[in-house]
Amino acid sequence: VTRAASELKDERQLKPLYGLMFGMPGIPAVYYGSEWGMRGEKTHGDRELRLPAPKPQHNELTDFISALAKARKGSRALIYGDYTQLLVTNKQLIFERSVEGERVIVAVNADSESFTAHFDARSGLGFDLITGEKHDFGGGSELKPFSVYFWRTER
Repeated sequence: VTRAASELKDERQLKPLYGLMFGMPGIPAVYYGSEWGMRGEKTHGDRELRLPAPKPQHNELTDFISALAKARKGSRALIYGDYTQLLVTNKQLIFERSVEGERVIVAVNADSESFTAHFDARSGLGFDLITGEKHDFGGGSELKPFSVYFWRTER
């Protein structure tokens, strides 16, 4: 199939896309080279999709996907948890993954503008499994442009 970086009109949407993939139920699969933002279209044949990458270019996307993988690996809720939608708009999605003893709220903003999300977090505080930063749910949660958060909350 055509690589994700070639499908998107704005490559800044790659972070929200991979955030969804690592936050949703199922097993995330990153096709080789995608972690570097490699492009390729199926219409040009399989050869273009399987270009050798003799010297991969480590970049911000590489670090981000590594952080997502580490967060998921360390979270039973992200691997095995139930899925419950908390907020849905055209460009934002917030859902909960929960399993006995752990709850993670996944928040995605696929827009170029910040968004203040108001939803029932059922907890006052959390911390982001991606960055380790604390998060206060009081007064709404600001989602930066093209952002993803995996907030582990108090159960």
